Amino acid sequence: MNTFMRWAGFLVVLFIAAPLVIVVPMSFSDARSLQFPPPGYWLGYYRAYFTDMSWLIPTWNSILIATATMILTMLLVVPATFALVRHRFRGKGFADLMMLMPLAVPHIVMAVGYYSYFGQLRLVPTPFGVILAHTCLSVPIAFLVLSANLKGFDRNLERAAQSLGANPARTFIHVTLPILRPGLIISALFAFVQSFDETVVAIFISGRGAETLPRKMFDSIRQEADPVIAVISTLLFAIVLVGIVAPYFISTLRSRAPKPSKPTGAH
Repeated sequence: MNTFMRWAGFLVVLFIAAPLVIVVPMSFSDARSLQFPPPGYWLGYYRAYFTDMSWLIPTWNSILIATATMILTMLLVVPATFALVRHRFRGKGFADLMMLMPLAVPHIVMAVGYYSYFGQLRLVPTPFGVILAHTCLSVPIAFLVLSANLKGFDRNLERAAQSLGANPARTFIHVTLPILRPGLIISALFAFVQSFDETVVAIFISGRGAETLPRKMFDSIRQEADPVIAVISTLLFAIVLVGIVAPYFISTLRSRAPKPSKPTGAH
């Protein structure tokens, strides 16, 4: 049974990693289109990505839009989560349902609705329209992560701080916020990734002035299968890998660092 589970786990990992194993060598290929195995290797497409403004501008747009989406999402989700988790009021169930609705509706349906509604507001195609649309898609994920952390929060810690004279603001800053910091960081990270990776809504809402990297990649692979797509995929994979490995590497260095010796007292 253990051998079977090991092989099953190995096959699952292989199935997940296979596309990455294929994309990385294709990013170094000298072929004129996406081709595996590569006929030869060079760094020309990496040079093309870092020197071509038609790729760098969408990349910069995606970073700015994802950052703005993350900030706006957290500004909306934090107070909404505290209200829905800690308080009871009429219509709370309906509010919970509306917060999670974008998870149940297909993105193509949401994209059509955003295109029609934002078009009337003249937000198509503008970066602000993309930010608003991406925020609507990011709110449910951030809400689920943060609400799970808040439900497990021990409110006795806040009561103890207030009994010692701390006002609600100081209690939130010095007690609540430090304990919820991991959940807040994860919620913000999910919001950023959701926006940076989103394609369907960006195709409908964004235009030339707000073209995102996923939309650029979609248009490129549909028209000419530019190998620069493999370069971008490899770079994104490398960034994710570094983000996963870095915490373990830092914790290992800290554990191996020599601890300062305690000063000896005078006798």
